[in-house]
Formats: sequence, structure tokens, C-alpha cells
Amino acid sequence: MINILVLCTGNSCRSQMAHGYLDHFLDNRKIKVFSAGIETHGLNPGAVAIMKEDGIDISRNTSNHVDEYSEVDFDYIITVCDHANENCPFIPSKNAKRLHHNFFDPSKVDGTEAEKHKAFLKARNEIKSYIQNFISERQLIA
Repeated sequence: MINILVLCTGNSCRSQMAHGYLDHFLDNRKIKVFSAGIETHGLNPGAVAIMKEDGIDISRNTSNHVDEYSEVDFDYIITVCDHANENCPFIPSKNAKRLHHNFFDPSKVDGTEAEKHKAFLKARNEIKSYIQNFISERQLIA
């Protein structure tokens, strides 16, 4: 079993979108995906909505704290924001490969609904592309 952790500050938006794409693209393979934050902020409604537009339902995901997974031995730990990367607590995984990409944070955008939607779309598309490349480069799909 391959265990993947996606880590962000609040586990509400970017990490949830990455988790959704990993689950979607890896579909029932011998891979378990977890997402967590160094804090918990609950699911961001904008993230749920933008993923739904791409046919992925993350509405049942939960916002989890990284400490909840202290007993899991991760193969990959992906931080998706600089704050989580810089403040990541020690995660006692033996051979975890740590990867980092600071994705644009759409939850920080103020403006019209159209501007907010555009921001979430930008972040979603960046995350989707990154996850597709991550899976392809590691040949996680048989």
C-alpha cells in the first residue's frame, strides 16, 4: 500500500482539491490518500463548488489535523502552500519523499463572484496539472 499525504495550512481548499484529484485519478488502486492541515479550517465552499464543476465531489471530505495521522507511514508528503512547508511538524515516516509546490490561494481573493470563481478555477487547474504530472512521473498508474 502506498500512502500519500497532502498537507496545507488549514486543509480547507488546496489540499482538498489535490486529495480529490489523487482519489479520482488513482481510482481504487493500492494507494491511500490523506489530506491534512497544520490547522483545521473546515471545507471551503468555493473549493467544493469548483471541483464539482469538474465532476469531482469532495463535499464529504473532512478537514483533518496532521497529528491525526501520526501513526501512518507515508511514502509521499506533498505540501501545497509555503506556510505548511515552512511550519510542517515532524512527521515520522521512514522513507517519505517530500515534495513542495506553492499553489495560488483562491480563498484570499476578494472581489465579485466572477473574480472569485476565476481564482478558484486557476488554482484548480494548476493543482490538477500538478497531480497528473505527479502520478505520471512516478508511474502510479499501472
